[in-house]
Amino acid sequence: MPPPTPDALTHAHDLATFVEASPSSFHAAREVARRLEEAGFERLDETAAWPRGAGGTENAGGRYVVVRDGAVIAWVVPPGATTTTPYAILGAHTDSPGFKLKPRPSVVREGWWQAGVEVYGGPLLNSWLDRELELAGRVVTGDGTRPGDVRLVRTGPLLRIPQLAIHLDRQVNEGMALDKQQHTQPVWGLASAAGAAASDSAADGDRDERTAGADVLAELAHHAGVRASEITGYDVVVADTQAPRVFGARDAFLASGRLDNLVSVHAGLTALLEVAGEVSGASGAATGAPAGAPAAIPVLAAFDHEEIGSESRSGASGPFLADVLARIDAMLGGGEEERHRRLAASLCVSSDVGHSVHPNYPERHDPAVRPLAGGGPILKINANQRYTTDAHGAAAWARACAAAGVPTQEFVSRNTVPCGSTIGPLTATRLGIRTVDVGVPILSMHSARELTAVVDPWYLARAVTEVFRGAGVR
Repeated sequence: MPPPTPDALTHAHDLATFVEASPSSFHAAREVARRLEEAGFERLDETAAWPRGAGGTENAGGRYVVVRDGAVIAWVVPPGATTTTPYAILGAHTDSPGFKLKPRPSVVREGWWQAGVEVYGGPLLNSWLDRELELAGRVVTGDGTRPGDVRLVRTGPLLRIPQLAIHLDRQVNEGMALDKQQHTQPVWGLASAAGAAASDSAADGDRDERTAGADVLAELAHHAGVRASEITGYDVVVADTQAPRVFGARDAFLASGRLDNLVSVHAGLTALLEVAGEVSGASGAATGAPAGAPAAIPVLAAFDHEEIGSESRSGASGPFLADVLARIDAMLGGGEEERHRRLAASLCVSSDVGHSVHPNYPERHDPAVRPLAGGGPILKINANQRYTTDAHGAAAWARACAAAGVPTQEFVSRNTVPCGSTIGPLTATRLGIRTVDVGVPILSMHSARELTAVVDPWYLARAVTEVFRGAGVR
């Protein structure tokens, strides 16, 4: 295989930057919003009134972003959009499997400070061992209603889940069994060292909350710029601090945490920014809007909580996307009849990572359908609708990939290996929009550090750009 093109490498390095800025779903949503606002998008508040009945002509070039907790939805209104212009939606998710900080998280055992954590989703537990980890998420002070009451926080390298030495478990290489409660609580300090620090601080007359004991919340409060006693709520996860890296022969690979599913969020963001630039140029042209109605209104919908079933106010099973689409309909002056016509002609691409054939475990894959990293994005198919792809959706995806000039391949599970699922079936069920499941083939899915081919995220972004331009909508 030839080395990645400069464009693919540039995309991979920008993806790495995006991942580093997004240790939690809340950070990911903020980074999406930051990049969009930097490009001229306007943030709309869910609690405020939105413009109504303005129509596509008045809204030409309008670009908006709405953030709800760890989820974000953004869209572009192209020149000439009507009350029945269909939506072209890219659905993805901002969360990843791992660990979440428990209530009363401060523990001291055998002279070690430990943080109480709960397993979130289905992580590969052993992949989190012996890594420098951080806490990241949001803390709330007061009643959470004032602008400064919600703060994003990250500690930097702070914790580690130490593995037991082979001398104390001679059979460890014959099969590791980790108890989710007993063996996954990270260490983050020493009681004796903390006592010495407390004495030093007291002598200096500058006692810090963090020297008072094994107080995880005091550590978070320090990084958030508040006092521990002010924190009234928190949603904090554990994240790996190792930076993403391009490596391998001819720079073939990208290794990173949270590729599942920031690779799709970033691809959708990249595509939306590109289409927004095209729309802005068209709406600002002296000749006015281009002839004919636009093919689609592109929408990026990045949800939280996919890894635990999506059943939340910011998950795909919640009303977030349906509510936003209804308010866009009202902005464009459409009624109930036009809304049904618009949704019937729309397309949603549910993008999440999938499995590349594993060279060490080839028997775990279907004998005929063998997607390979570097071979382009995958079309996910499942007879039991764990993926929602049907024949029309497959044809729509094929058109988008052909228009983008990128290869595509299929994925189906081996009959003896249970199939996962995505937000695709949830979105199709809630909205009735034709939905197709796609993704990027990776290795080490649900590991603290996953592996993709450098070219595939770029291929995915190019295909999604064509979807946003209208390839595949009816």
